[in-house]
Amino acid sequence: MRDYWQDLENLTVRHRAKQALRNLMAAGSDATPVLRRGLQHPNAAVRVGCCVVLDHFLDEATVPELMANLEHEDEQVRKWALHALACDTCKEGSCRPAESEIVPIALRMLREDPSRRVRVEAVHLLGTVVTRHPEAVAALQVAQAADPDPNVRSVARRYTPGGAIYERLMPTHRVMTKVGPRRPYPRKRRRASLTLTH
Repeated sequence: MRDYWQDLENLTVRHRAKQALRNLMAAGSDATPVLRRGLQHPNAAVRVGCCVVLDHFLDEATVPELMANLEHEDEQVRKWALHALACDTCKEGSCRPAESEIVPIALRMLREDPSRRVRVEAVHLLGTVVTRHPEAVAALQVAQAADPDPNVRSVARRYTPGGAIYERLMPTHRVMTKVGPRRPYPRKRRRASLTLTH
């Protein structure tokens, strides 16, 4: 069995970190015990690497550690912990925290986190549930109007009514796109053939 502990420590070494992350991703759920310990590592880069892997291979046993990392002093750790918990797109296993548990967390991070990177992550995550959670729409509208960072405001605008992504996510838009009238294609004109007679 591979020594995943060494891969964990290699996340702290710049020229070894990428390969270490590849090894842990390839291990998937086999590396879960090591990843749980890594979420408590004193080095922020190790915690981020573990969150990146768990984003794909989330295990129920790691959820408490990920929740604890939402309060970490490093913004990248908080950002990736939130992503690992809430992003459904990346998940390759069956463990997915319920929206009812994740949405309040993302709302709080958008409202309270001092890092614009974390708030942008919260915007993206809330944007995926706007058609099902009115409180997400309301929070994004507040962020669009009042967040101190222009990038947060810009991203939030895309997920609020009238925004490009919001309109694409709405069920009525998908139905109209699917069954709407098709524009007829013009018939090709046939070239007249010349019959040569001798």
